[in-house]
Amino acid sequence: MKIGILAAGITPEVLQSQYPTYAQMFAQQLQAHEPELAFEIFDVRLDEFPASIDVCDGWLITGSKSDAYGDEPWILQLCDFIREVDAKGQVLVGICFGHQVIARALGGRVAKFQNGWGVGVHHYQVVDGFDTPVGQKDIAFCAFHQDQVLEKPEKLETFLTSDFCQHAGLIYQDRILTFQGHPEFSKQYENELIELYDGVTLTSEVASKARYSVEQDDIQSPQLMAWIGQFLKAKSS
Repeated sequence: MKIGILAAGITPEVLQSQYPTYAQMFAQQLQAHEPELAFEIFDVRLDEFPASIDVCDGWLITGSKSDAYGDEPWILQLCDFIREVDAKGQVLVGICFGHQVIARALGGRVAKFQNGWGVGVHHYQVVDGFDTPVGQKDIAFCAFHQDQVLEKPEKLETFLTSDFCQHAGLIYQDRILTFQGHPEFSKQYENELIELYDGVTLTSEVASKARYSVEQDDIQSPQLMAWIGQFLKAKSS
């Protein structure tokens, strides 16, 4: 089973000697959970798109510093690609930017959130009526975003929510699964990002609160990555 990873962003240059790219983080972690999965990376931000949706059995879209509501040609092409994947019924997973651009492509609305940045470890509640393989109602993992899905597409259901992020997790049957947060991020990597952007895009207050959450709160990222691997494998087989 081959999963195409659509790399919409990359690890900041100053961290590339210490950490994998976002696409590589997913390939490494998901293969550890599901060894039968193979991965091919397409750097869509550099216009490296698959020749067709048929070259892979399923798809995953990474995070990015770009705006999912932007009109750069590669983002518009990615929206077209998402709609084609959806029309064929292939499995599709989206993370952060990926979560947002899938929502946009399928009829939702994405914009900057008026309450600012969501950084550090965030806690999300599983919406009543949903069960997840994580096995608990409060799920925590790292976040790093200012944009949000403000209106979800009609076909997608919200299964994770919080006071800060209403549509933190979206799902459609066994075909589409998206997360606003970053299950691929370790606490160490999250701290690196906080340090990098403290005083640049993050205020000292936001950065300080984020550091405290990373220090104090447990995260369920391994369980989420296991779920993503199962989700991709089940539909792609």
